[in-house]
Formats: sequence, structure tokens, C-alpha cells
Amino acid sequence: MKKCRISLYGSCFRHFLFISPQEMRGPRSIEIWKMGAVNYLEALKLQEKLTSDRKTHKIKDTLLSLQHPPTFTLGKRRTVHNVLVSEAELKAMGAELHYTERGGDATFHGPRQVILYPIISLRDIGTGARKYVENLESTMIELASLYGVKARAGETGETGVWVGQRKIGAIGVRISSGITSHGLAFNIDPDLNYFKHIVPCGIPDKEVTSLQKEVGLGQKLPSEQVIHEQLVSCFTKIFGYTDVTWRDKTSVSSDGNE
Repeated sequence: MKKCRISLYGSCFRHFLFISPQEMRGPRSIEIWKMGAVNYLEALKLQEKLTSDRKTHKIKDTLLSLQHPPTFTLGKRRTVHNVLVSEAELKAMGAELHYTERGGDATFHGPRQVILYPIISLRDIGTGARKYVENLESTMIELASLYGVKARAGETGETGVWVGQRKIGAIGVRISSGITSHGLAFNIDPDLNYFKHIVPCGIPDKEVTSLQKEVGLGQKLPSEQVIHEQLVSCFTKIFGYTDVTWRDKTSVSSDGNE
């Protein structure tokens, strides 16, 4: 918002126009890549490439919207004790286990879960690491509110987003030279039995929930695509992006980015 300060010198008014740093930078631009179902290692490799490109200003801020086949991941602390079954047992149930360099603890990714991986410059948008995580929380809280579900940010000792004492969204990020990767996972209607094989985010004795569970089986949710797009819209709104370009997997692949 432009502000005008009026200064009086004798009978002459002088007007000084003050412009916010955001106005000086211009509108915030971001590309949304709608990737569909992507293998975890493929998505990890893509994030690494995009992060490198963003550091050298080859690309603008980019947001990957996708989901994974059944996958368990651990953060950089390697808290393997929070995976309650062996890797062989996970493979037997059709799931993979991967070690990552993100923050956070053990988590699960799978079908009917929406995942956002922002590859953005915190310096360019003038946001610190703590505010960035708070904005990711707010993104999921706002999505839940669209369906009448009252979610909240984690309290002391908790991470992610919660409905009462039940976790509905996870956050695990990496920031390198001011560029983000990894991100958030919001449960639309995944098979919650998978979460029984880990201590989700290292927090024992807590339930995991989903949007479908919270609204009740009697309420039919829209398609996953619609919910993916709603979450992306919540993200762009909260982070202040006004110039938004959407791309699908086909157009991304044709550019040789996969």
C-alpha cells in the first residue's frame, strides 16, 4: 500500500511517496507444476535440479504439486527407531523407505495425500525460515477450513498441523543458500493403517487423521485434483504470489526437466 507523507515548509506542501519493499520488487511470480503420481526418488532428483537452477537464477520460484506411491521417509537425524518394522517388511507391503536431508522425523507418503514441494527463494520474498514454516502451516489450516475443519499449528513438541490431538498434515523442509525444498503433506484420504508402522514425526501416542475422516464418511469430498488445486491456491495466497503459471507433467517433460 502506498503511503503519502506531507511535509510543510512555509506555505509549500511537499509530498514524499513511500513504497514498500514488495512493491519495489514487483509482483511475485511462481510456476506450479502439476506432476500427478511420482516415484519418490524421481521427485527427489527433480527437486535437487530445480534447487540448483533456482540458486543460479535459471528459473523462477516453482511449486511441485504431486503424490507418491507408498513411501516412508526419515529426516536428516536418521531416527530409525521410529520405523517400527523392518525394511524387508515394508517392501513386502509394497512400500519403500528413503533417507533424506530434510528436517523432521519419520513420515509416510502415499495415494490420496497431496504433497507440495516449494522450490522458492526466501530472500526474494523477504521471509525467514520460521515464518516460512508458519506459512506452510497456515496453508494447510486454510484448506481444512474450506471444509469446516478447524485445524491448528503444532504446539510445543509438535510439528505439522493438527485437528485436536490428531495430525492431519506434516512438514519437513530443507533450506540451502536461502532456497527451499521438500515441504508439506496433507492427508486427504490415505490408508491410515500405514502410519501404524512408524511413530509419525517422532511423536508417540498421537493419532493421524485425514480430511475425509474429519468431515465424516457421509460427506463426499471433491476429486483429488480439485483439492490439490485448492491447496495450491491457499499456498499462493498466503505467500503473496500474484503472477501464477500452471504447467502439467506433459509440458514439463517436453522441456526435458524430468
